[in-house]
Amino acid sequence: MSDIKKIALKLGTDGPVKTLPTPRKIQILFNGVYIIRTINASYVWEHPLSPWTKRFYPQLYVPESELEESSKAQDFSFKAGSEIKSDNGNAIATQYTIKVGDKSTDQIIVFSSNLSGKAEELQGLVKINFDSMTQWFEEDTPIHVHPKDPFKRIDILASTRTIKVSVSGKQIAYTETAIHLYETGLPARFYIPLTSIDPTVLRPSTTRTKCPYKGEAEYYSVEIDGKLHEDLFWYYTRPTVESSKVEGLVCPYNERVDIELDGVKLERPKTHFGKPKDGKKPEAGAV
Repeated sequence: MSDIKKIALKLGTDGPVKTLPTPRKIQILFNGVYIIRTINASYVWEHPLSPWTKRFYPQLYVPESELEESSKAQDFSFKAGSEIKSDNGNAIATQYTIKVGDKSTDQIIVFSSNLSGKAEELQGLVKINFDSMTQWFEEDTPIHVHPKDPFKRIDILASTRTIKVSVSGKQIAYTETAIHLYETGLPARFYIPLTSIDPTVLRPSTTRTKCPYKGEAEYYSVEIDGKLHEDLFWYYTRPTVESSKVEGLVCPYNERVDIELDGVKLERPKTHFGKPKDGKKPEAGAV
C-alpha cells in the first residue's frame, strides 16, 4: 500500500491531531499552472509529536470545491481514481490524479463527506503531497521544504556574552559578539563571526540543507590532529527575510561541540541533530 493511502486510512479512521483554518492565501504551482489559489486552506497536523525529532509541523489542505472549480477554469484535469475504504468497508477517501500538460501526479487524497468523530474535520478537504508539486506559496512568498508551523517563532538577539567553542578538548573559537537565535522546539543557537574561528582547522563542506524558516545552509567541517569532524558549523549566505540577521555568521552544533557561554560550560542538548540515525549522518534541515 502506498504511503498516501496509508495516511488516508489513518486520518480517515482516527482523525488528525488538530486542524486550523488559515486566512493566508495559498497558491500551488504545478507544471506551469496555478492549480489553486485559495484563502480557505487549513493547517492539518497529521501526526503526534515525533519521538525522533521531538517536534512536528502541519501540512496544508485545500478545499475540494475550489480545486474542482479551478480545474474547470484552468487547463488541467482533476480526476478520481481508486476509492480508499476502512476495514469495515466504509469509504474514507478517494485518490485523485492531477494532470497538467505532459505531467501528472496521483499523490492527491480527497476525503469523504461521511467521516465521523475526529475525522469529520477533514470533510471537504484535499491533501496534496507537498513534494509532488512544483512550488507552494503563502501569499506570494515561496514555501520551502515543508509548510511553516504557525505556532513556531524565531527570535534573533544580539549579545555580548563571551562564547568559546572547543572540539576534542581544543579551543577553536572565541568571540565577545554573537547573535543568539531562539527557535521554538530547538536549543538556543549561537551565530558567531567566521573570523572568530581558527582558520587553520576549517574545511569547506559540500553539504547543503534547507530550512523553511531560515533558508539554505552551507557547512564547514573541522580537522583536529588529523581527524575530520564533519559539518560542525553551518551558515546562511541567502537567509530568509525573517532570519536575515544571521547572514554570513557561522553556528556550531551545540550537540557535537563544547560551548562556554560567559565562562559556563553548556550541556550538550539531546536532539536528533546530535547522533546518527540508522548509521547515517544526522540530517540538518531545520537547524
